[in-house]
Amino acid sequence: MRADSGEHAAGTGASVTARSPKSTGVAIAVASAFCFGGSGPFAKPLISAGLSPLQVTWLRIAGGALLMLPFAVRHFDVVRRAPKLLLGYGLFAIAGVQGFYFAAIASIPVGVALLIEFLGPVMVLGWVRFVLRKPVTPSAAIGVAIAVVGLAAVVEIWAGLSFDPVGLLLALGAAGCQAAYFLLSDTGADVDPRALAAYGLLLAAGVVTVLVRPWEVDWSVLGGEIALAGRTIPALLAVGWIVLISTVLAYLTGIMAVRKLSAPIAGAIAFLEPVVATILAWWLLGEHLGAVQLVGGMLVLIGAYAAQRSASGKAERFDTDPLTGAA
Repeated sequence: MRADSGEHAAGTGASVTARSPKSTGVAIAVASAFCFGGSGPFAKPLISAGLSPLQVTWLRIAGGALLMLPFAVRHFDVVRRAPKLLLGYGLFAIAGVQGFYFAAIASIPVGVALLIEFLGPVMVLGWVRFVLRKPVTPSAAIGVAIAVVGLAAVVEIWAGLSFDPVGLLLALGAAGCQAAYFLLSDTGADVDPRALAAYGLLLAAGVVTVLVRPWEVDWSVLGGEIALAGRTIPALLAVGWIVLISTVLAYLTGIMAVRKLSAPIAGAIAFLEPVVATILAWWLLGEHLGAVQLVGGMLVLIGAYAAQRSASGKAERFDTDPLTGAA
């Protein structure tokens, strides 16, 4: 074999090797978006069966905290190094976001609630511009405008709001909690994301446990069945899904995706989450969105992504956080 042919073959082999981890990373990132997006469609039947949104939130967070406990034990030093970051993540990114989201889907469609929740980066820009009085880039401002127009289409504001106003406000509460976490973590210490997820879940579980008082709750619903996709399944199967798939596996695959891809690419793929949630809610719950609402949803995602990428001096920080999966 000629020397140049050998070099070409070696180069091709290296190229294939380089592409392979990236392809794997994309697949893992898509899997993470699927896992996160599946929480609402499986949680809503539990709420319809008689559990409160906060009780379902507790089941998800407490179960996830228990399974992620080994990571907390392994990274105990993070409690001393970044207590404020852990506090913000546990209270806002986990307890706040999930609590408000599950409360919202009790009265509005899953897809609509998650689309509104993804306005978190837009709220951050509003805070930066109007409260901190710092400039934002033109592309960020355009992103905000696109997202607002999209939101108006999703809720059909010209028809006087087609969804429960309380549910919409609760979804905005989830977006606000996501935005609060972004702002709090902007100057946070470098923390292993597995430790951040583990301690965030533990702290959130402690807070929600005080609110729910699970020892006083009648959990008999979990021994029965729930309606899903026109069939009945054991309620515990849905609980297992939101704990194992939509919490533990979702966080771990999100972390793996960021490590195999660049953080901006993994962050972009994470915007598939509302799409997945909308499709699953249509299939499992029969929740249909109209054509105008679907177009509005795409505008919300485009605008929110532009806002996240273009926030004045902050986009890099937002994209490096693999654990802001909304649902």
